[in-house]
Amino acid sequence: MTNKPKYHLFNNTSYAINGLKIAFKYEKSFQIELIIFIILQVAIFIIPIETPYQMILSSSLFLVLIAELVNSAIERVVDLVTTEIHPLAKEAKDLGSSVVFITIMMVGVIWLFVGYIILI
Repeated sequence: MTNKPKYHLFNNTSYAINGLKIAFKYEKSFQIELIIFIILQVAIFIIPIETPYQMILSSSLFLVLIAELVNSAIERVVDLVTTEIHPLAKEAKDLGSSVVFITIMMVGVIWLFVGYIILI
């Protein structure tokens, strides 16, 4: 037996929206990243650059939000399994955080690369 409800498009959409609401309400990192996301999205379309570069920069920003949601899910599952400070629990949370960190670094590299291309 699995803990998986029968697929229903509208229910699944409401689960996804509920997850976003939870992240926005309780996850400070997600809140900060969302504010930065909005500011940079606006900047992308104010700065006069070609559409393909706008698409690359815009798409890359979603990766940070996705990584943060995955990290938050990992942290919630770890907290569900144990409230004790355990080395494996710490490693799981640290690995989740590293996903966010590497994603932010990757987005930085993408932005630097696109910036370099635009300036030359």
